[in-house]
Amino acid sequence: MAKEMTLLWGSGSPPCWRVMIALEEKNLQGYKQKMLSFEKMEHKSEEVMKMNPRGQLPAFKHGEYVLNESYAACLYLENQFKSQGSKLTPECPAELAMMYQRSFEGLTLAQKMADVIYYNWKVPEGERHDSAVKRNREALSAELKLWEGYLQKCSGCFLAGKCFTMADVIVFPTIAYIFRFGLSEERYPKLAAYYNCLKDRPSIKKSWPPTWQESQGQDTLKDL
Repeated sequence: MAKEMTLLWGSGSPPCWRVMIALEEKNLQGYKQKMLSFEKMEHKSEEVMKMNPRGQLPAFKHGEYVLNESYAACLYLENQFKSQGSKLTPECPAELAMMYQRSFEGLTLAQKMADVIYYNWKVPEGERHDSAVKRNREALSAELKLWEGYLQKCSGCFLAGKCFTMADVIVFPTIAYIFRFGLSEERYPKLAAYYNCLKDRPSIKKSWPPTWQESQGQDTLKDL
């Protein structure tokens, strides 16, 4: 089955990483894969554009089916291979609801993170304003405190109940990325505990971004 799959990905990209975690959790090793460089603009190559005309990574294909949105790819893998590997969708209605809620809230967390980390890259120099930087950082700080509160209420180290679920597959890479950019573990102890609890999980450890092992992170978020 995995031999019919192809994944084009970039190291350190949370969307790429979550698909790789899902593949590991579903025991779908052995798929065709290729790491591409964002710095070299390889995500705009003809090879990628044939699979993903948006010129973005991941670019994922299973047989004739193309699923380039990482949420779609993860949910597809769980649905298509329900009886294989880890069960990522809870049976309990309350946990199922929480799994979907936290998964899709992850989009907001990722967007607010990107608004801060990529501000200078996305906004031309002449259009940048200190007030916008301040507003974006305050919005991310409020979002992080919300997630800190969510984890405060959790009984274990997972986002949606007693077991590792799709919510963790989807959200963990974003939280790891945030710590990579210098978020204080002391200021956000519950988020730090969650990060440290899951970072050595086999599926996460095996798919850990190789470029992160070769370089230091940044301190962009150290003051949040």
